[in-house]
Amino acid sequence: MELPQDPNMLFSFINMKLRDYYPSLEALCDDMHIDKEWLIEKLKAAGFEYNSEQNKFW
Repeated sequence: MELPQDPNMLFSFINMKLRDYYPSLEALCDDMHIDKEWLIEKLKAAGFEYNSEQNKFW
C-alpha cells in the first residue's frame, strides 16, 4: 500500500488506522512495513507529534 505523500493526508490516514485497527504505532508499522522513525520524523516536520497514551498523532 502506498502512503499519502501530503503530510496532512498522511496524518489523517495514520490516525484512522491507529484508531480503527492498531493498538500501537509499533503494531501499525510492523504490519504495514513502515519505518517507525521515518514516519515519526515525517509527521514531526509537519508539526505533528505521537502520543502513545492516546495512540494518535496530534
